[in-house]
Amino acid sequence: MSSDRIRRFFVLFFVLGFFLYLFGPLLIMGLTAFNSSAFPRVSPWECFTVEWFDVLANDGRLLEGLKNSFLIGFGVVLFAVPLGLAGALMLTQVQERVRPWYYTIVISPILVPGVVLGISTLLFWDRIGVMFGASRDSIFYDGFFLTIIGQSTFIAAYTMLVFISRLQRFDPAQEEAALDLGATHVQAFRKILLPFLKPAIASAAVLAFLASFENYNTTVFTSISTSTLTTVLASKVRYGIDPSISALAVAIVVLTVFGAAIHEVVKRREEAAAKQAGMVAAGLIKEKKAQKQWFLEPAIIGILLVFIAGLGTAFFAGTIGVEECKVAVKEQKQIETAKRIEALKQKTQARKEAEAAKVELQKTERANRTGTENFNSIFSGGNLAPKSDTNETEGNDSPRTGTENFNSIFDSTNLQPEESVKPDDEAEPEARTGTENFNGIFSSGNLAPATTE
Repeated sequence: MSSDRIRRFFVLFFVLGFFLYLFGPLLIMGLTAFNSSAFPRVSPWECFTVEWFDVLANDGRLLEGLKNSFLIGFGVVLFAVPLGLAGALMLTQVQERVRPWYYTIVISPILVPGVVLGISTLLFWDRIGVMFGASRDSIFYDGFFLTIIGQSTFIAAYTMLVFISRLQRFDPAQEEAALDLGATHVQAFRKILLPFLKPAIASAAVLAFLASFENYNTTVFTSISTSTLTTVLASKVRYGIDPSISALAVAIVVLTVFGAAIHEVVKRREEAAAKQAGMVAAGLIKEKKAQKQWFLEPAIIGILLVFIAGLGTAFFAGTIGVEECKVAVKEQKQIETAKRIEALKQKTQARKEAEAAKVELQKTERANRTGTENFNSIFSGGNLAPKSDTNETEGNDSPRTGTENFNSIFDSTNLQPEESVKPDDEAEPEARTGTENFNGIFSSGNLAPATTE
């Protein structure tokens, strides 16, 4: 294998891995929208269905949040795009020394966390409402107004960056020439600058709408009682979701792809029209050819046909035989549940039997034990017997009883009173009983009452 082929293989592997990383979650979420499982999942697959789209259509709270998100998004576009355009135009008019400071100030809202922007917006407009004595029903406490204002504070900076990048390619001599020819500043802006900024305006509007549509940190503080799509989804995730969320994701992705395709077709038509106009001006062709309407383009028609065919196929495939499939899946689940319960019972019974056998074995071992295994018979009853005289004979090999070192101190006769007659000094000494040094202190007579004289 050549080095060029190895390089191509690694490039292809990297590209596939990159796109899989980007679109893999969307693909998995799209598949969960067609699974009959009550929780969004791909495995195990149960039945192909489109019922979750019907659940989505009947979810009033989610649809209300979606509608509010669209309204707030359009409001942010109407508010943030003019602010961004004004900021970009002002940047081109200020002096060179002031321009870095001005740029830092207008860009700074991007660096502020959304939570801080939301709280500060809520507190600021509350103080304004108190200053003017406004009621709680006024605009100062309206969720739509506060959300639009709060989001526009940083989204306007995004749109300004788009306009700045476009204005860097603008030639100011065109406006100066229009003003020299008698045009007013408004006419120069409307006739020259605005057409030049038209692509930037569209891009900034799309960017502002998408940034507003997916914003959560600022919205959760400024919306008050108004619910948006992001806040509704957050509450659903907190309390449990179903595949209707995946159905919503599929709908948004399809609409986005469809809108991007239409935009690409319209853009190519505009480029083709501009090319034809340049060729007519250069005299390469006599007249400009008329173009078809954009909705009559073959690409648009093909996209519509594919979309309708896919939608119809998914609908019919997801409605025919779904109930029978659900019944079969339910029966299979019941069988698997019964098997798991039976296996759990058997496992529990085996564990109980093992524990009972272990307890019985412990009882048997406890009954067989005398408690003197580790004491070498020191508590044996024979230890209290008197020491035998025969054990002192030399060469006696009889077994030892364990009391040889105690000198019969445990002999029961030690409790007898001391003898009054003592043996002669020259007689053969008797065997010592071990009580010679106690002088009859263990005699029972010591307990008798003293006699009076």
